[in-house]
Amino acid sequence: MKSTLLLAFILLGGLFVFTACTSDSVSLQPNQPGVLYQSNFQQNSDGWEADYTDYGTQIADIQFQSAWTTLPKPLDTSRKAIMLSSMNRSDDVFMFLKRKLTGLQPNTDYKLLFDIELASSYANNSVGIGGSPGGSVFLKAGASASEPKKQLTNGFYELSIDKGNQSTGGRDVTLLGTIGAGDDVTDYKLITRSNSDNLLTARTNAQGELWLVVGTDSGYEGLTTLYYSSIRVTAR
Repeated sequence: MKSTLLLAFILLGGLFVFTACTSDSVSLQPNQPGVLYQSNFQQNSDGWEADYTDYGTQIADIQFQSAWTTLPKPLDTSRKAIMLSSMNRSDDVFMFLKRKLTGLQPNTDYKLLFDIELASSYANNSVGIGGSPGGSVFLKAGASASEPKKQLTNGFYELSIDKGNQSTGGRDVTLLGTIGAGDDVTDYKLITRSNSDNLLTARTNAQGELWLVVGTDSGYEGLTTLYYSSIRVTAR
């Protein structure tokens, strides 16, 4: 049972942590379809943590921000969302959310469908430095048995799991599409993306845990601000 919100924003080496008292255990068998996780963030940020990777130590002023807040105008501001924002100085920034899911079958493969709703104000046909603000920022989602972490390798911060790069998915993360909200868009609109045509297979660890990850891989060298309003993960 979800309890009263305990929401904290903790800045630890660039990591913003959202904490909330929730129960995230599920009991589906590997061949049993059903929703493993779902939230519209109306009560809290539901335990999702925000971070960013894919930039060098020499790069400053990425302006990364995250917050549990309302949807932006002209959308329904009574609805809540998790906002992520960053300036892509590296031409490759990956900003993401992650959350642990427990109670699954240990050491077992699950085929996962991600359905994501988010608010974007970036047009499909927009142009910008390095790429299109709408067409060159790629939405991805995935899952892994180990926690996705920022790690420093040869002066470059990268993700500890395989997410691929920009328009290409990886072993642990699949591509859902771009953040383009339509042609000639200037205001925020709600868009939905899923991997219904490319289910992701993820294997749990010995404790029956998976770490979920949702984020954007950017080829646009500018400011991107998005609002995640719903995340659902289903076993197929």
